[in-house]
Amino acid sequence: MTHTLPFARRTDQFVGSVIDSSTSLLASQTHDIVKFAMGAPGEDLIPVEQLDAIAGRYAQGRFDYGETAGEPKLIEQIVDLTQQHGAPTDDDRVIVTTGAMQGLDIAFKLFVDPGDLVIVEGPTYTNGIATALSYGARVLEAPTDAQGLVVDALPDLVKFAGQKPKVIYCIPNFQNPTGTTLPGDRRRRLLELADEWNAVIVDDDPYGILRFEGEAEPTFHQLHPGNERIFSVRTFSKLLAPGLRVGWIDADPSLKPLIIAAKQAMDTCTPVPTQHLVADFIAEGHLQSHLDRVVPLYRERRDRMRDVLASTFGDDAVATNPSGGFFLWLTLQGELASRDSSALMPDAIRDGVAYIPGPAFSSRGDFRNQLRLCFATNEPARINEGVARLAGTLYATAQ
Repeated sequence: MTHTLPFARRTDQFVGSVIDSSTSLLASQTHDIVKFAMGAPGEDLIPVEQLDAIAGRYAQGRFDYGETAGEPKLIEQIVDLTQQHGAPTDDDRVIVTTGAMQGLDIAFKLFVDPGDLVIVEGPTYTNGIATALSYGARVLEAPTDAQGLVVDALPDLVKFAGQKPKVIYCIPNFQNPTGTTLPGDRRRRLLELADEWNAVIVDDDPYGILRFEGEAEPTFHQLHPGNERIFSVRTFSKLLAPGLRVGWIDADPSLKPLIIAAKQAMDTCTPVPTQHLVADFIAEGHLQSHLDRVVPLYRERRDRMRDVLASTFGDDAVATNPSGGFFLWLTLQGELASRDSSALMPDAIRDGVAYIPGPAFSSRGDFRNQLRLCFATNEPARINEGVARLAGTLYATAQ
């Protein structure tokens, strides 16, 4: 459709999200679909009864406007939570957001002007790229390997780009979409480069608490306490329930007035009822018992998906092996090497399985023989069925 309306130039950079659009796409289907697409806990793993019980209580002030920085009782619980999981923060660093996406939006709004260089992992979270582009960023994709971002490659990339980055966007733990975790030595080097370039590290970590095995790597804040270049974004969407839309920013206290001003231009405050709901859920000890229950189940689902992928595809596909989080990154090879995951998506949905194609995680449309699978959403038997349907799609169209 041709418009005569006076759109802002920035709308040319609005690319949307394949991930978020998949929700509407799948809702419009009338046949059974195994959903490996959205990065969400399964409905059976959301503590609905406990949340409903807490939500049913009336508390004075719950339905009023709240402080833009967040409800004090929730901030207190966030500080306690970070302390319990070995990455302590202070209440003057925390601003509650309407989901992690608002935290990313504020980060790019604060630090990116049109034409500024933003380094991202290749591949990386679709919505992170989309948000950077919406502020006019020039996105530079950096290579990744089995340990995440190849930090030592950045100086040459920046030199070739002819421009220092303003922001380095990084998902350090159980990365979306690959599931990789950035080791401590690379994190230290990234901090050094950020200082050299006068850049900000946007540290997006929705999954760090969902570790199945192994020792946690030190956070950027632990490696360099008080470093104002570290802008961290967190969320309860993966820990508890995505529909609550409650997250938080952990940033240098000097940035708090700017962050609050940016948020006030968006929504005044994160919905107060959901803040109280999350705060009470944590205060009553439910979050820890919830994590004790679901983390082993996520590990079981990861193991099942990896096992059935290996037995189904053999050498024709290889999956990553994350130590936590929600995702496997599947690379098609051998007989399936020429398969285009974007082109095959309609066929897969027709055959009753949904995934996110590799090109969705690249501003350049790379990773065409790769795709992201979320193992967290489905029970093991359902995972078996979904992989069988995926194989039917891929082998039916193999050349």
